[in-house]
Amino acid sequence: MAVNDECKLKFLELKAKRIHRFIVFKIDEKLQQVTVDKIGGSSESYDDFTACMPANECRYAVFDFDFITSENCQKSKIFFIAWYASSTSPDTSRVRSKMLYASSKDRFKRELDGIQVELQATDPSEMGIDIIRARAL
Repeated sequence: MAVNDECKLKFLELKAKRIHRFIVFKIDEKLQQVTVDKIGGSSESYDDFTACMPANECRYAVFDFDFITSENCQKSKIFFIAWYASSTSPDTSRVRSKMLYASSKDRFKRELDGIQVELQATDPSEMGIDIIRARAL
């Protein structure tokens, strides 16, 4: 699975320049490559991010999570989220898509140097803000 150069460029902008809050990536099955699907500006919230995740399609995403430690220090962690949307009526194409995303995840993640926390989710409750906060600390 190839990775479009824009994916790496936008990730570097998120990591180094902090001009993006999140990036959602998708696999273009025709091109056989990972591409940028959506980008959230630095002022967008975690709710804005979760609203971008499609209910019936898989995605990869990175989210720059800002938090304050128990020592009152401002910190940030970059999360990699593998979104394997669950559906009440799984059909063959969705199963194939999940398999494609699952088998390409490690290769894609290696292209994004600087991921600090990884999370897998199949429904919104598995990537709630409380889970993100707990994993960041």
